[in-house]
Amino acid sequence: MAAVVAAALADARALADGGVGALMLENYHDIPFFPREVPAETTAALTRVAVTLRDACPDLPLGINVLRNDAHAALAVAAAVGAAFVRVNVLVGAAVTDQGLIEGRAAEVLRLRRQLAPGVGILADVRVKHAAPLAPRPLDDEVADLRRRGGADALIVSGSATGAAADPEELHAVRLAEPDAPLLVGSGLTARNAALYAPHCDGCIVGTSLQVAGTDGRRRIDAGRAAAFTSAFTAALAGAATEDGR
Repeated sequence: MAAVVAAALADARALADGGVGALMLENYHDIPFFPREVPAETTAALTRVAVTLRDACPDLPLGINVLRNDAHAALAVAAAVGAAFVRVNVLVGAAVTDQGLIEGRAAEVLRLRRQLAPGVGILADVRVKHAAPLAPRPLDDEVADLRRRGGADALIVSGSATGAAADPEELHAVRLAEPDAPLLVGSGLTARNAALYAPHCDGCIVGTSLQVAGTDGRRRIDAGRAAAFTSAFTAALAGAATEDGR
């Protein structure tokens, strides 16, 4: 466990040095994931790491994502450590995923948030990666349900897999469907393509393009790459805001 904490702390410090606006912790190396509820030891381990990151980077908002889709555990960790938001991969509807069929549980998630952590925001995926909707529906309907019936505070559009580029047309369509919803790009962003996505979003979740190979064979966040990306994306957002008056 000490090695896990140390690795997460090193990544967090590299991201902070790179100028990011927030951190998000997830159990990414738990593959293959539990599709719904994770075991108690996973929640405990995430809580331990989250406390370390919060204490090391107190000025950065912290988010929690418990993969594959345990929003209850994420909210529990967020409440315990004072995190600012959680990410929920399947909040409403049903998705055929790499871990089988997963159904959204917005009713339970929102009620649990009210009890445990009323100030914690919910970031919800639109057609989450490594998955497909159980039945085809118009994108506008899915987005409206996420926002208005599922209670999502912000929406995330990703590519088909971790590190895969999001579809700019889909991103634009989500923006048009719910123009008042904060919108994030969830995968595939690099310093080179930042200007392609910035006009259609308010922010992003980025990790893969900031990593380099570590001495232990696992990929680690590089502060230089983080700084280069942050600079490029911030400039692209500023340019997009100037063009459309946002």
